[in-house]
Amino acid sequence: MTNSTATRLQENLPDLQSYWMPFTGNRYFKDHPRMITGASGMYCRTHDGRQLLDAVAGLWCCNAGHCHPKIVEAIQKQAAELDYSMAFQLGHPRAFELANKLTDMAPDGIDYAFFVNSGSEAVDTALKMALAYHRLRGEGQRTRLIGRERGYHGVGFGGISVGGISPNRKMFGALLPGVDHLPHTHDLEHNAFSRGLPQWGAHLADELERIVALHDASTIAAVIVEPIAGSAGVLLPPEGYLERVREICDRHGILLIFDEVICAFGRTGDAFAAGRFGVLPDLITTAKGLTSGTVPMGAVLAKGEIYDTFMTGPEGAIEFFHGYTYSGHPLAAAAGCATLDVYRSEGLFERARALEGTLEDALHSLQDEPNVIDVRNFGLIGAVELTPIDGQPTARAMRIFRECYDNGLIIRTTGDTLAFSPPLIIDEKQIAHMVDTVRKSLRAQR
Repeated sequence: MTNSTATRLQENLPDLQSYWMPFTGNRYFKDHPRMITGASGMYCRTHDGRQLLDAVAGLWCCNAGHCHPKIVEAIQKQAAELDYSMAFQLGHPRAFELANKLTDMAPDGIDYAFFVNSGSEAVDTALKMALAYHRLRGEGQRTRLIGRERGYHGVGFGGISVGGISPNRKMFGALLPGVDHLPHTHDLEHNAFSRGLPQWGAHLADELERIVALHDASTIAAVIVEPIAGSAGVLLPPEGYLERVREICDRHGILLIFDEVICAFGRTGDAFAAGRFGVLPDLITTAKGLTSGTVPMGAVLAKGEIYDTFMTGPEGAIEFFHGYTYSGHPLAAAAGCATLDVYRSEGLFERARALEGTLEDALHSLQDEPNVIDVRNFGLIGAVELTPIDGQPTARAMRIFRECYDNGLIIRTTGDTLAFSPPLIIDEKQIAHMVDTVRKSLRAQR
């Protein structure tokens, strides 16, 4: 009998063999299972009956907390009323209601919502929109896409191609052609332990001008960036950086896409990072917090100009040959409507903004702890970067992750960085407990 089989029988777990887990060391996990069997508010419950404070909102997504009763009720009611409606040539009221709520919440100038099922699908959809938009305008030669080093844009072929995280790319060989990348903005020499946006680095946006000169602006369709690069370890835009990217895109007729799959719905203390930073992109990709993680759903939000460009040809003709079986799924749309209502009625975006300083002070109190080489924060998102163990990249952070789990806290690791994105309902005592647990784990692993 293997260790994993003995553990499963002892703790009444299901057979773990058949599930090929995503972004997980499957062999290690099946010998050392960590199973979540329930959740409520700020806490998750494990298979062995322990309670864990969730410091990452599931996976950057449960912004209203787990199992919010109003969201749960909306999903249950919708499931009993309409389980599914075909998304092609037919509609259902909830999808239109959600689109209206979303565009009302979005920055001025963002007028339309196209529904998908995930952040990965949102990115690939936005890239296709950008390519088609230029073709419809008679500039079909604009096929080049520009991403950024260390950017994460999901796991579709388009998203991986414009993404810049090496381990996500290297296993798959050739990806989309005609893609280039801006340099990332993370520089410990100049920006270590910045509070909020770094002061140094806005000039890095000017690398876009170099790329334009190399390829010619007439070949470039779109630039896609995360306002804050979450999965790469909470990499913050230097002050003025996003404004410069916007200016360069405008100068050369290039569309700007903000990937806000992580940033949207309160994470930055605003509905969208575009609103917090005062920079309006042409397209915004969203997911995660759209339903507070309850039902898979994403959306691409578009300027009216882009939508209008597609609305040509015979009135009954399909304008955009793209979509998914589950686009605007009734249960997801009901969850989205309820989630956006909760954000507004409970003032969760304002709450996140008010707690920004508390989280900042708490995280920066870790500056002198063992192996800490940087602390970063903005809104209700933060990171603590650690010195890697020689020859064992990611190992130090993973040890802290396991230590925290054993001590009642769920955190996120990316490389050798610890990432934090708690539900927007977190309070000051829970922030203090979160950071104190991390502190003890850092000291235990020195």
